Amino acid sequence: MKFGDIIVALGVIAIIIIIIIPVNESILDILLSLNISLALLILLIAMYIDNTLSFSIFPSLLLITTMFRLSLNISSTRMILSKGDAGSVIESFGGIVIQGNPVVGFIIFLIIVIIQFIVITKGSERVAEVAARFTLDAMPGKQMAIDADLNSGLINDIEARDRRKNIQKEADFYGAMDGASKFVKGDAIAGIIITVLNIAAGFAIGMITLDLTLTESLAKFTTLTVGDGLVSQIPALLISTATGIVVTRAASDSNLGNDIISQLFSSHPRVMFLVSGVLYFFGLVGLPTIPFFLLGTVFLVLGLVMRKNIKNALELEDEQEEEIDQEEIRKPENVKSLLKVEDIELEFGYGIIPLADSNQGGDLLDRVVMIRRQIALELGIVVPMIRLRDNIQLNPNQYAIKIKGVEVSNGELMFDHYLAMNPGTASGEIDGIDTVEPAFGLPAKWINQEQKERAEILGYTVVDPPSVISTHLTEIIKQNIDELLGRQDVKNLVDNIKEEHPALVEEVIPNIMTIGEIQKVLSNLLKEQLSIRDMVTILETLADYGTITKDTDMLTEYVRQRFSRYITKKYVDGKNLNVITLDSQLEQLIMDSINQTNTGSYLSLEPQMIQKILNNLSNNIKKLTSIGEQPIILTAPIVRLYFKQLTEQITNDFIVLSYNEIDPSIEIKSLGMVKL
Repeated sequence: MKFGDIIVALGVIAIIIIIIIPVNESILDILLSLNISLALLILLIAMYIDNTLSFSIFPSLLLITTMFRLSLNISSTRMILSKGDAGSVIESFGGIVIQGNPVVGFIIFLIIVIIQFIVITKGSERVAEVAARFTLDAMPGKQMAIDADLNSGLINDIEARDRRKNIQKEADFYGAMDGASKFVKGDAIAGIIITVLNIAAGFAIGMITLDLTLTESLAKFTTLTVGDGLVSQIPALLISTATGIVVTRAASDSNLGNDIISQLFSSHPRVMFLVSGVLYFFGLVGLPTIPFFLLGTVFLVLGLVMRKNIKNALELEDEQEEEIDQEEIRKPENVKSLLKVEDIELEFGYGIIPLADSNQGGDLLDRVVMIRRQIALELGIVVPMIRLRDNIQLNPNQYAIKIKGVEVSNGELMFDHYLAMNPGTASGEIDGIDTVEPAFGLPAKWINQEQKERAEILGYTVVDPPSVISTHLTEIIKQNIDELLGRQDVKNLVDNIKEEHPALVEEVIPNIMTIGEIQKVLSNLLKEQLSIRDMVTILETLADYGTITKDTDMLTEYVRQRFSRYITKKYVDGKNLNVITLDSQLEQLIMDSINQTNTGSYLSLEPQMIQKILNNLSNNIKKLTSIGEQPIILTAPIVRLYFKQLTEQITNDFIVLSYNEIDPSIEIKSLGMVKL
């Protein structure tokens, strides 16, 4: 290889010299054989390359081989017309094709030339042209992708430089191929012209110079011309085919042979069975039986082998995946995945699995989706994904609901039964298994299918087991909804508002409040089951009062007062509202007991006083519930927050409103008063 560049340079010069200086027959035979050998070599290399850039000299090689072929054409034409002889190679090729019939031989030669020129050469030229254009058009996008990967740290400077260099080489290659394909086209045209000139001039020279008859001249020069054309056109055909292979192999990382085997005979056994069946059918309806039956059998065997290979490959892949999973589990860093705590989990025993399996007719997954939609509409918050898991530690028909990884409630179902509850208006008794409805703690009974219709006629509320779970899950989520709202959720809600109200968001965040402070206000609203869908009103209120106070509890009260129409609609049915009020002395005591600090305010009352207030409140609540009224406590605006905090010592279900949260058109009637 030390003097390889010199040898190549001398070879190119020798090609030019052959055009000018005549060569004898023996040397011409060797050069023609070398031409065919080079064409075969180029074709096979084109078939076995994995990447077009690994054969980047191909455009230059096309030019050199074309010049070499044309120089041999000129040398052979000189010998044919001057001596009536062109060596043993050309004569042998002509004799094999013509077989004693010059006309048929010439027609076969023309067919070969036409196929080479019209089909292969024209197609390769078009593909090279389109490939060059699309490669150049794609360069800016590829460059931007490299820059993006570099900026994100996926690759370093050296890798980026190598990828840019490869893109440039690829563009140069296809651009050169677009031009080099014109050499192949011109070579085919030149071969046709040279063949016509050889025959026409050969007839005349044979009859005039060599004293041959018309028949002898036709036989001799047709044989030599056809042989000469074949010797040049066969290498041209091979190289044209190689050109087509190189420019058409765009989306592959393997060689042509592997691609053909893998894509035709590796992954579609059904296709092989269909082809086999069609071939057998052709053999039965009158077409030659032996060849079609033979090929049908071949395709049938291929299909069976392919199906077996696919099965073995899947089994091997499963084994490898299992080994990989086991290796992953053993890695110490995978312990980190165990640290993740799901926001909401529904765990159930194996007996409840059919309710969550759609293949067994279960619709629990669909109900979970509807729960998320329902809460989004009611409270304006996107509930996190609810994870459903089976837990063998639970009883078969038991389920548990977890919030932040901690179990907050559970229940147990009876399959093939329905849960019947008396809403207070049912008439008559039904037989069943006594239980407690898990969502609201109401007394209920499990009844069988035969009693379902009778229970509904008597006025009982009857639900199936999936409805029991979904209702229970919905109530648990609502009770803990304030814990499920994180800063990222608030950021998503604010970003959603920012699309239509950018000025409002920019005013509030971060100039007046942070995401964390807004989260506390929203959590306070959700804790009392108030919807935060109207984020625009919430942010406008925070913009108005956020400069006055940073106390998120007080800001929550301002937002509630802006929500007076919504709160009135939520709790008032009609134009009248029956409530429990606070004695003026109690309200004054609460106001005097409020202590202000830098971090907020709190109520400072003696424990005995707090117990006395709560006992009085409980008595008033019992009076309202005994007459079927919903207990609503109405206070002064400044007292509402602190009295609500007092009632939470008993339960979170008490509704505490202020006068500013009720529409002025509503008539308020006090049915009880909490006193000292």
